[in-house]
Order: sequence, then C-alpha cells, then structure tokens
Amino acid sequence: MASPKPQCSGFVTTPRTHLRPSGVTIDDPFLTETNNSQKRKLSQKQKTLSYKFSIGSHLSPWPTYTSGQTILHNRKPCSDDYWKQAGSWQQQPLGTAKPRYLEQLENYLRKELLLLDLSTDSAQELRLQPYREIFEFFIEDFKTYKPLLSSIKNAYEVMLAHQREKIRALEPLKAKLVTVNDYCNKRILAMRAQERTEISMLKKEKMNLLKLIDKKNEEKISLQSEVTKLRKNLAEEYLRYLSERDARKILIADLNELRYQREDMSLAQSPGIWGEDPVKLTVALKMTRQDLTHTQMELNTMKANFGDVVPRRDFEMQEKTNRDLQEQLNSLRDDYKEVCKEHEILLQLHMSTLKERDQFYSELQEIQRTSTPRPDWTKCEDVVAGGPDRWQMLAEGKNSDQLVDVLLEEIGEGLLREKDFFPGLGYWESIPPFLRFDGVVENKKPTKKDVVNLLRDAWKERLAEEQKESFSDFFFNFLERRFGPADAMAWAYTIFENIKLFRSNEVMSQFYAVLMGKRKESVYIKQKETVTQLLKEMTNVDSQNEGLLTMEQLRTVLKSTFPFKKEEKIQELMEAGGWHPNSSNADLLNYHSLLMEDEEGQSVPFVQKLWEQYMDEKDKYLQELKQELGLKLHDEVTVPKVREALMIIDPRLDKQTLNNYLSQAFQLPVTELPEEGEEKEEDIVIWMQTALERLQMADIRRMGPREQEPAS
Repeated sequence: MASPKPQCSGFVTTPRTHLRPSGVTIDDPFLTETNNSQKRKLSQKQKTLSYKFSIGSHLSPWPTYTSGQTILHNRKPCSDDYWKQAGSWQQQPLGTAKPRYLEQLENYLRKELLLLDLSTDSAQELRLQPYREIFEFFIEDFKTYKPLLSSIKNAYEVMLAHQREKIRALEPLKAKLVTVNDYCNKRILAMRAQERTEISMLKKEKMNLLKLIDKKNEEKISLQSEVTKLRKNLAEEYLRYLSERDARKILIADLNELRYQREDMSLAQSPGIWGEDPVKLTVALKMTRQDLTHTQMELNTMKANFGDVVPRRDFEMQEKTNRDLQEQLNSLRDDYKEVCKEHEILLQLHMSTLKERDQFYSELQEIQRTSTPRPDWTKCEDVVAGGPDRWQMLAEGKNSDQLVDVLLEEIGEGLLREKDFFPGLGYWESIPPFLRFDGVVENKKPTKKDVVNLLRDAWKERLAEEQKESFSDFFFNFLERRFGPADAMAWAYTIFENIKLFRSNEVMSQFYAVLMGKRKESVYIKQKETVTQLLKEMTNVDSQNEGLLTMEQLRTVLKSTFPFKKEEKIQELMEAGGWHPNSSNADLLNYHSLLMEDEEGQSVPFVQKLWEQYMDEKDKYLQELKQELGLKLHDEVTVPKVREALMIIDPRLDKQTLNNYLSQAFQLPVTELPEEGEEKEEDIVIWMQTALERLQMADIRRMGPREQEPAS
C-alpha cells in the first residue's frame, strides 16, 4: 500500500518564540493567543512551502536500504565536520539520494542555526528553537503520526518549562546566599576581634591576680620570718633570765657569807661574848657549818634539776604570745583561702557575665534590627468608641502587645457588627464539623454579654452530661437544642467569629481553645474545681459567715490549698488579692470578691494570677521533663523513657495519674498502655516535640516536690 504523501514546503524565517505543546491546556488568554498566532504562522509557512516544492512519489524508505548514509546530527554549520559530511554526501551514488523534503528540512535548519547569535546568555534556548520548528513542520506534514509526535513534543515542552521555572526560582537564592555569606563573614570577623579584646582583658586580669597572689605569698613569708625571729628572741630572753637567776643566787650566797663573817667578827670583838662557853660556841659553829653544807648541796641539786627550767610566769606569757601568733597565722590562712574562693567565684561570675553580655548584645542587635518606634497609644482615644475615658479603662495596666490585641478587638468588633452574613466554609475535612456549610449564613449580632452567657450555659450542660460525644459535636447539638436546626448553623458561625475575635476575654478564649482542640476540657474543669475548692476553704475559715477574712487567714488558706507553691508565689496571690506592704495582717478582705467574674466574663486579678501561675508551673514542669529526657525535639521517645523521667521529676506520682499522663502523651487509652517491663513498651515511639505538645494541651500538675540530689 502506498504511503501518504507529505506536504512539501519551503521555510521562511520567523521570530524565536516558544511554542506551547498542542496537548496541554492553558488558561492564560495571552499564552493562548500566542499559541494560535504560532500555529497560524506555521500554517502559512507550510502553505508557502507547498507552492515551492512538491514530491510526486510515495514516501521514500531512505535510509533503510543505505548502509553508508548518515543522518543529520547536531553539527555546527560551516564547521570542518560539516564540510566533510557534505563531501561524503556528494560521493554517494545517485540511486541512494535523500528525499527532497528531508534535504529541505536540513537546509532550513542549517540556515536558521547560522542566523543565531550564540553570544547571549539564552543561546541554548535560541539554538533549540529551530529544532522545535522543524519538529512542528514534521508533525503537521505527517498526519498519521501527529497525535503520538505531539504528545512526545508536549512532554518535552512541559519538562523544559518546569526546569526553567526551577532555575528562575533558584536565582534569588543564589544572590541571597552570597549576601548571607558576606554577612556571616563580617560577623565572624567582628566576633574574633571582640574575642581578642576580651582575651587581652582576661590576660591583664590574670596578671593582676597573679600579682595579688604573689603579694599574699610574700606577706605569708614575712609573717613566718617574724614568727621565727620572735622564737629566737624568746630563747635569748630565756637564757638571759636564767643567767641572771644564777648570778643572783651566787650573789645572795656571797652576801650571806659576808654577813656570817661580819657576825663572827662582831662576836669576837664584843666584850660580852667572852663569858660564853667556848665548847658550846664550837659546837654551834660546827652545826651551822653542817647546815650550810646541807643547804649548799640542796642548792646544787636544785641547780642541776631545774637549771634549764624557766619561770612559770614567763612560760605562760610566752605561751600566750605564741598562741596569739598561731591564731593570727590561722586567721591569715583562712583569709587567704576565702580570698582564693572569692577569686574563683569572681572568675565564674566574670565568665557568666561575659556570656550574659554576649547574649544581651545579640538580643540588643536583634531588637535594634527588628524593633519599630514605640507607638503613641493616645492617638487611639479619638478612634475607639467611648472616647478617652473608655480607652484609658481598656489600656490600664496593659503592655504594648496587649494594647494591640485590645485595638484589634475594637476594630474587629466594629467590622463584625457591619457584617450581615458570613460566607460558608464548605465541607472540607479541615473545616470543623460545626462550620461545614456551603452558602451564606446570617450574622445574629449578639452582644458580648449574650455570647458569654451562652458559653456559660454550654459549659453547664457539658458538665452535666456524660461527655460521650466530641466537644465540637456537643457544641452544634447544643445550638440545635437552643435555637432549633434552622438557626443552629447561623449561631455557630456567629459564636465562632466572636470567640475567635475576643482573645482577651477569658471565657471566650478558653472555650475557643477547647473547641479547636488546642486544650483539653479537663484543664477548664480542673481550674473551676480549684476555684471552688478555694472558696470552700475560705468559707470554712470564716466561722462568722460574714464573708470576710484577715490577710493572715487568707495566707493560711492559700498555703493549705496550694502546699507546693513557694512563698513568693503566695505573695503574688496576696498582692493580686489586695495586699500591699503597708497592710496589716488584721486587715479584713471580702473573699467573695476575689473569685467573681463580671458580666462579660472577665475575671478579677486574683483569678487571673492563679491561671498565670498554673500555666507557668506547667511550662516549668514540662521543661524539667525535657531536660530529664536529654533529647532534641525531633528525637524519638518511648513509653519507658517518659515514665522514668516523670517519676524522677515528680516522685509522688501515683500509678493512675502517671498512666493518664502517658495516655495523653502517646494518645492511647489507659487500658491499652503496656505495663512496666513489658517488651512492647519499646514499640510505642513518638517524637518528643509531639509528646510535649500533647502534654501542654492536657491538665498536667505536680503531685509533690522533687527530691533534691545529695550534695557532693
């Protein structure tokens, strides 16, 4: 069977435009118009070429029967390879010549490639355009294979477009990467310069401390030399006193000898003595001499026994002096140790101060980079409904972040009042069940007081039922029972928009958090139970049922109700309740006013402070759990690790509470939790960040103080 005849055509040079695949649907009208114009140009080219050339025979089977013929490859026109190839074509026999249509296509391709300007950045895309046009001509001329060839071309065009978009998206990242690299290099150089300055300062401080240590050592050496000198002086004084004592005794003996001789001479010269008996006098003299010899012997014995002994008085004086010097030396040693300890503490304090300084400096730079001028909030007085008085009431005691929330609520409330209808959000799975509606719903425009009362009634009904259904389903069923099925969806959208807007209102914000699954119902229920228990304790203390308590009684009630709170936390609650430094413990306080809410659901400062402390304690509890686990947020944790960490930071956890915490963290029923020691405990694995987020949503409280580690 004869093959279909292709349309022979000449070629006309056209501008380089990207041709869209024929099988791809494009919604852009500009691109569609461009595509149509390209097709018209292509059709005009084919019509023009058809008048110039014609082939009367069937499609040639070339080059199936020519073994030596070469098909045109991607060769640069006018190159050596091109002319060699052209020479080889001229040497081919006439019976194996190429079809004329193929030669026309190749001539057109060579002509277009010669006309290209390959010195630009988009040379490759321009080089691709002639091949694209040749392929379009080929597709249009061979109708039988047009669908297959078009799909092939479209697939390549889509891929090329995707790659171009990808390259275009990566170009800004390259510039940003260079900028970030320069910035990081500057930061590194600045930090190195700062470190060099700090190192030089630390070296100077080290030299000063070394000089101080040398000075203390010199003082110690001087004191030791002084003690040695005093000891030497003490020995010299002892020898001097000993010599004086011996000399005194010898002098006394000499004086006695002289006295005796004088007495003998006086007796010999006295006229009355001649009357005495000479025998008696001789015997007396003999006895006296014997006594003198005996006394002299005792004196020599005493000298021999006590020659190196100092007087007790001198000994005690020297001992006292030595004791004082020893105490002074010990005191100096203790002072030296204290100075060393203080030096170490100062070094540690210096290092911590450097770290804090670096941290504060980085925070200051970040604040200077990101901060904006402080707004003048007095400008809002003329904008907010109610004038300056109402704005002062709203802005009292609030920081800038809270004032922004207040201003947004005021603006949002006005916009919410102007809306008569809300657009339905559809039936997507991401939409909460109570908001799944397609169309428009009416804005009921209730007041803030009406919304708060409605939410309070919903909580009362929720606490009264058995809680078998989810909270979102309960909320919609409550609205159906309250307003009927026809208006339930309108009220659902109205309540949802109000509680989403008024985040500063405690009743609305807590209801919104529970409704959207950001917080468990048990948190709200436990908070209400705590307030009820506190009111009960206050009522029990109020024996007169007057509704009044003294400050001391209030402190006692708070300590008994919250035994694990520190003294400063109790003090914060006392100050929120009305205590101030000038208050007396006997001052009376109406305790009912501490737990009241206004008509719009706003709690008094005492209840707000109680809620803030609960959230702070929960954050601290979870932070201790994270530190005890010692893992990063994207690391995996198992049931045994979390159980062990909870028991370490809170040893008084009972088994039921511990299982409840684990059930919240791993989202498993308590009955399905494996017992401690079972092998399948290790199979239950989640990310630590997920576990902490789930525990943050639940009611987590400390059951007892953490055991202190023994001091080393």
